[in-house]
Amino acid sequence: MRGDLTWLDASIKSIRDVTPSVREFRIMPAGGPPGWTPGSHIQVNVVIDGRTDTRFYSLVGDYDPVCYRIAVKREQPSRGGSRYMWSLSPDARIKVTTPLNLFELEFGRPDYLLVAGGIGITPIYSMALTLARQNAPFRMLYAARSREEAAFLPELSAELENRLTFFAENEAERIDLATEIGRLRPGAQVYVCGPMGLLDALRHVWAATGHRPLDLRYETFANSGRYAPEPFWVRIAGRNVEVTVPENKSMLDSLTEAGIEVMFDCRRGECGLCSVDIVEIKGEIDHRDVFFSDHQKKMNNKMCACVSRVVGGGVTADVGYQSS
Repeated sequence: MRGDLTWLDASIKSIRDVTPSVREFRIMPAGGPPGWTPGSHIQVNVVIDGRTDTRFYSLVGDYDPVCYRIAVKREQPSRGGSRYMWSLSPDARIKVTTPLNLFELEFGRPDYLLVAGGIGITPIYSMALTLARQNAPFRMLYAARSREEAAFLPELSAELENRLTFFAENEAERIDLATEIGRLRPGAQVYVCGPMGLLDALRHVWAATGHRPLDLRYETFANSGRYAPEPFWVRIAGRNVEVTVPENKSMLDSLTEAGIEVMFDCRRGECGLCSVDIVEIKGEIDHRDVFFSDHQKKMNNKMCACVSRVVGGGVTADVGYQSS
């Protein structure tokens, strides 16, 4: 899935803070950015503790023939990617990829509902602008902790007017998902990006109302667990190896650094390629993926190493691959 991507030399054209915790970067690739469609993202090379890693960022707003536009939330605690991005200054040199779209907007539907939670606004913003230009029937629901922390809310309010409804958590406002989905016409599609709790709630309502599963489209971000990240241990079945996973690093990265090879692809908890078999658990698995069903997660016999974590102990895992 990553094989068709091309890495490009780029520079930071400008930086601005859109909220106290969200910073917008305009990135100018050499030769200009290739074309992209709503829902697309790019990969960015970041440097964490002296090593190179990769982070995924959705492209924001409309296509610009000069630069990419991304927004990065400063995470606390951070695995290092947002900390690195926030350390950059205008004119800094970086490497980015050509765009990839795994969250494609399908046109021609009788109705659309766009749902964004927190920094999940980034891909939804582009979709809203596109649907508005096409005069497509849509509504957008945007939830955040507060108005001050809602990235791009002033711009969206001006552009979408009454098609946008905002919900501030600190004002005790909540989205009534059952009512909102009940308003949709047959054949409608829902696009959602946000924390795992929002996605899970929407999936349950969607299934209960009998809509087609494929008409609910979603994208996630890997830090949206049910518990705050904490260190945990992983023992490798059949081998005298124990690896500690710190709170700011994924299980996949920690295993890789320890020489334990695990197959992976998306690093977003979506493809399931990095799943490992769980032999024993001490504590509780915080499943942060969208690959496994609710039933599979309750069984706790597998977990996605790229995003899922453990609280209150650790796990013994069979990674299925023995390096020579």
